[in-house]
Amino acid sequence: MNTSSRDAGIPVLTEIIDPPAAEQHTSEVAVSPPSARRIEQHGSDEFEAHALSGWNDEEWNRMERKIRERILRQLMGRIDTVLEQHVRDSLADVLQTSVERLAAEIKDGLHHTMEEMIARTVSQEITRLQTTKK
Repeated sequence: MNTSSRDAGIPVLTEIIDPPAAEQHTSEVAVSPPSARRIEQHGSDEFEAHALSGWNDEEWNRMERKIRERILRQLMGRIDTVLEQHVRDSLADVLQTSVERLAAEIKDGLHHTMEEMIARTVSQEITRLQTTKK
């Protein structure tokens, strides 16, 4: 069995296969569209000036509206994020202050209750000792 003659037409991994001529032209167009080629040749400022020179008022108004809407969407997304973070930070500060205040009140209440219990227990013990002594 001679497999080398059958395998001769199979490309190996290191072999570069050129696509047909029609595919090459299509891929070049996809990579470098005509507008991109004109921008490269003339510069972006010239291309923009040429593209916008023939616009009427309606086209300018439409462009302004689109830009305004895009900027508004971008700002609203950022505002939501900033506002949410600000609320979280403020809420964290308020909660921290409240927890500290509540802990201090509980500590003071516990301290006062313990003093009263100890004073009452000592008083009862002294009374018991005095009654047993007589």
